[in-house]
Amino acid sequence: MPNQVRSNINYPSISNSDLLHSRAEGLMPAFSQTLAKGPTQYVKGIAPKYLQRGKGARVWDVDGNEFIDYNMGIGPVILGYAYDRVDEAIKEQLSDGISFSLTHPLEVEVSELIREVIPGAESVRFSKTGADVTSAAVRLARAFTGREKVLCCGYHGWHDWYIGTTPRDMGVPYHAKDLIRKFTYNDIDSIIPLMDSDVACVIMEPMIFEYPNADFLQRVKQLCEENGTLLIFDEMWTGFRLSTGGAQAYFDVTADLATFSKAIANGMPLSVLCGRQDVMELLSDDVFFFTTFGGEALSLAAAKATIHELREKDVQLSIAARGDKLVKGVNEIVRELGLDPYIQCFGAPSRSIVTFDASAGDPLLLKSLLQQELIRCGILWSGFHNLSYSHSEEDINYTLDVYREVLPLMKKAILEGNVEANLIGEPVQAVFRKTVEVK
Repeated sequence: MPNQVRSNINYPSISNSDLLHSRAEGLMPAFSQTLAKGPTQYVKGIAPKYLQRGKGARVWDVDGNEFIDYNMGIGPVILGYAYDRVDEAIKEQLSDGISFSLTHPLEVEVSELIREVIPGAESVRFSKTGADVTSAAVRLARAFTGREKVLCCGYHGWHDWYIGTTPRDMGVPYHAKDLIRKFTYNDIDSIIPLMDSDVACVIMEPMIFEYPNADFLQRVKQLCEENGTLLIFDEMWTGFRLSTGGAQAYFDVTADLATFSKAIANGMPLSVLCGRQDVMELLSDDVFFFTTFGGEALSLAAAKATIHELREKDVQLSIAARGDKLVKGVNEIVRELGLDPYIQCFGAPSRSIVTFDASAGDPLLLKSLLQQELIRCGILWSGFHNLSYSHSEEDINYTLDVYREVLPLMKKAILEGNVEANLIGEPVQAVFRKTVEVK
């Protein structure tokens, strides 16, 4: 019988997942289109590899096992799976068509809506993925400033200009890598030496898990203005999670350009580049950034419904209240067990992370053991709590009960120095095995 959301005695049976996995071997590189969804990010032999369906904050794998999901499509599902208002908007548009030979009215309507809710969104362009629009923003900044160098902080996608700064840089020309420099979040002194007359833009996630220092974002903006450099906020995660206006509204700092995706359409594929009209105007004639599916109507209908729901229901306030309870609850359990030197939960209430100190052992092994036991209890977790509007008070209470059950097992393994011996399956792997800076 498939596992349910409860303290199951056995780990879930995943025979159908394993069968699909064997069919994908040699057919699908890395077994997944999204690294964070792939098998390397979950305990092999324990975690399901394929999900069949979702409703609200719950998902069911291909073997019928049920889980409370704290990944939520790796961010996009902010309202919940199969959310009625969004699904109805998609169905209504589907009856009229998906893609057309001329521009669809929704392109205008959703652009106007984005201009209403996002500070500085004087002009709007749609695409499909986050990497599309971050790369377009960098190209646009280079065209507007006549400069080539880029300073970055955070994760910005798979294109040459960014991924060349990581260990997964094969196939990226050296000259592309040589134009990029990384700086450290919340450290203004790491940016100042990099600023010169050829820096076209600073592109950064305005918040990842650590909150910005009181004036950090403002000082970055000031540096950019003084240097004639454009400031770009990559709001893939902060957009529509911190507030409907994103980090720019939440922290009261307006960038020259901003990029959004993930939560804008509750799971439908849509991304946005927006910002100053004088900069964006270059997209009319001088900078080429067009795509067949940018105006695809189902995603735009979903975005329209999602944004209206976010505004009308004060969704972020609800998510923040439950997320705050979860973060504080996990840390309280950690302190009660005396694990606070080793384990911490922090971040924004809407998106928090559990971290492990190396003094307790290999962080990847510790993460794997915690994931393994959460999965046994019907919680799908890969290190983060990406909350949605559909996560209920009961879900949070149950999740904290599971942490109370599982963290003592973690403590025992840490004190006995046998974390790896407690793993039933193979541990999760790192996304990037080391950190490198382009020199």
